[in-house]
Amino acid sequence: MKLQFSAILCFLFSVLVFGQKKEVLSSKDQHAVEHFKKEYKKKNYKKFEGKINTKDNQILFDDKVTYFEKTDKLTVSILQQGLVYPQLLTDYQMQKFLDETTDKTQKRFLKLQKDPKAGFDVNNILVKTSELPFLNVNEKVKRFRLITKNRNLPNSIIYLLELTNSKAVKNMSIDEFVKDAKLTYLNQEN
Repeated sequence: MKLQFSAILCFLFSVLVFGQKKEVLSSKDQHAVEHFKKEYKKKNYKKFEGKINTKDNQILFDDKVTYFEKTDKLTVSILQQGLVYPQLLTDYQMQKFLDETTDKTQKRFLKLQKDPKAGFDVNNILVKTSELPFLNVNEKVKRFRLITKNRNLPNSIIYLLELTNSKAVKNMSIDEFVKDAKLTYLNQEN
């Protein structure tokens, strides 16, 4: 009887431990899940309208340079489609400052500047993108983490972004998905 009871307990333990299909998310990933649950607001961003030139491991968006790893096909695809680009990130950073800063003196000082965007200028950054499949709603929406590293700053800036492709179908390659996608969400992780 004791042997049967032990065997049953062992079986139940195995089912509980090995039967779970959910992988444990890191704290960063859990934060991303919570962020999309609580703060998500869909928005449509424009694609880059200027000239995009790819050379070696860099992409020029008019006069702004973005670097990438040559083996990172996902990042290259997103950049070449003009979905994410330095000017977009500059505008985003400036707007974030204006929305979050409560110091009226700093806001007035910014408005007096000849080129207010200069202080937020994003240029010469290294970009890396990774898909967050646990956040994907359906085959038409994919969510990503975008990490940008500026040589002049000590820390990376991390963004959450969402691409939406209304023509997407199940099992579509990421390259095909990105071709007709639109950037529908962008937010800096804290």
